[in-house]
Amino acid sequence: MQCFSATAQTVNLNQALETGKANYPGLKARQHNVRSAEKKVASARASYLPDLNLQHQYTYGTGNNVVGPYYSNNGTTINPSGGDREENITKGAFGTLSTAILEWDVFSFGRVKADIIAAKAEEQTVNLEYENELFQHQIRIADAYLLVLINQRLKETQRHNLERAEAFKKAIDAATISGLRAGVDSSLANAEVARARIQLLEAEKNERSQLYKLAELTGEVKDLNLDSMVFFSRLPNPQSYLQNDITQTPLLRLYQSQTELSKQRAIAIKRTFYPTFTLMGAAWGRGSGVSNKTGEYRTDFSSGTQYQVYNYMFGAAVRWNIGNYFQVRSDYLSQNFQQKRYEQLYKEQQLKLTRQLRESDMQFQLSMEQAKVAPLQLQAAQAGFRQAESRYASGLTDLPTFTQSLVTLNRAETDRYIAYINAWRSLLQEAASTGDLSIFLNQVQ
Repeated sequence: MQCFSATAQTVNLNQALETGKANYPGLKARQHNVRSAEKKVASARASYLPDLNLQHQYTYGTGNNVVGPYYSNNGTTINPSGGDREENITKGAFGTLSTAILEWDVFSFGRVKADIIAAKAEEQTVNLEYENELFQHQIRIADAYLLVLINQRLKETQRHNLERAEAFKKAIDAATISGLRAGVDSSLANAEVARARIQLLEAEKNERSQLYKLAELTGEVKDLNLDSMVFFSRLPNPQSYLQNDITQTPLLRLYQSQTELSKQRAIAIKRTFYPTFTLMGAAWGRGSGVSNKTGEYRTDFSSGTQYQVYNYMFGAAVRWNIGNYFQVRSDYLSQNFQQKRYEQLYKEQQLKLTRQLRESDMQFQLSMEQAKVAPLQLQAAQAGFRQAESRYASGLTDLPTFTQSLVTLNRAETDRYIAYINAWRSLLQEAASTGDLSIFLNQVQ
């Protein structure tokens, strides 16, 4: 099934890039990740605010108690209640309790600030992840765009080649029927037409495949006609692309940000070990079906839900979990190793990009030389074809010689288009290596 037609919308490269940026699901996912990181920063800032916990409860149970300490076991032990009595009373009563507790960590040796800085570093990293993905995606779209154009030109070349072969076959068939040519010439002409038709079908297959790929990258599977722009009318300017600085490429900036993020996370982990100074305040009211004056049990619900006593409390506390030193230290060292990991990954990518830059520069220079020679090859092939055609028509040469000139002309036509696109693709690779797509786009405006 072909999803591209001659009546489709015509788009240029800039429009394809903008469409891909706006519609591609992978980029949208990165954008949501950016917004998620922004909320993490807001969450870290909220740690400056005090905690206010409100609670209200109704209970039913007994109120027996004895004097002595107990361990709460992380809150799993039920709080003992009631006064001391000689006997246990199995009869239960209703009770109520309302509490309001305010806790404010006023000083924690920079722990909250370190968490905020780490959250901001994560936000920066996520933003750079999006920028890098956007840049790489635009490179993919531009390359797919060029591949569609070259495959369209190759298809047209093969169509012209088939038309030449069919026209020549008709002439040979007429000559064969009149007895001027041997029957073997007609067979060879049929084989050449079949070969040309196979090449055309292969070119159509490649064109459709690249069109589907470009449609996927733009996020819109719909009919498209591409503007060939300047890609086959001129070559890029070899003096306008030169750039050797790769430190500002999105990928290297991302690794720098990841290194900084690991550093800030290590600082935040280290400061979790420091003590915290807390201001606190609490108020609560307590009601019970057991009278606080006479000890009388009242089992009705209303008696247990009326407050009998009220209390308040203010204070300050310092909390320091000395026992988590080894855990914090291990987490801190682990994050330090992550920082060293990203430092080495940065150096690795720097080496790769340096190699890619040199390679793309070499390919660009050679592609430009090939593109300059390709028109000369085409002119020579066209002249050779005309001469071979005339000589064959005059009976001065055989059909295989003429067929070889036809193959040479077809190859020269395809080589010219391929040489031009290779020059532009090499320039695109130069832009990809330096992290600056404008190197490419400024020459196709």
